Amino acid sequence: MVHIRKVKKNEETMLHNLMQFYIYEFSKYISEIKLEEDCTYKPFELSLYWEEKTHHAYFICLDAEIIGFALIESSKEINTILEFFILAGYQGKRFGKVAARKLFEAFDGYWSVSQIEKNQPAQNFWWNMISDITNGEMEEVYSKGKYIQTFHSNSLSK
Repeated sequence: MVHIRKVKKNEETMLHNLMQFYIYEFSKYISEIKLEEDCTYKPFELSLYWEEKTHHAYFICLDAEIIGFALIESSKEINTILEFFILAGYQGKRFGKVAARKLFEAFDGYWSVSQIEKNQPAQNFWWNMISDITNGEMEEVYSKGKYIQTFHSNSLSK
């Protein structure tokens, strides 16, 4: 069964390790992403996820196995998926859709999800998934090289 669980501060290294695969995948779309001298990608700054109540890091799990992660920013105005990743071997099996829905249900209110223009697989995933779970009650705009979907969590189909 797919579930989400908060990343604990003492699991930060695990999250950084998993994010190496995410950054590698993203390097297809952003040529500026390069390996550091130690042959790893520059790690994300994650301190906000342990220090701020508005930032939330989750592992996406299939039973006891970690298969991805999500980074969320929440506020009174809007919740935003900042980063979302499912390992390649688990993509296309609806695990991402189940995990994303669980995230949307965990934070009431408006949501914003964006994808860079070059990342067609992410655009297809998010547009289809959000359209499906909201019965089309979403908006999409294109701005500054990104596709952005917005919707309210009360539009989630039951």
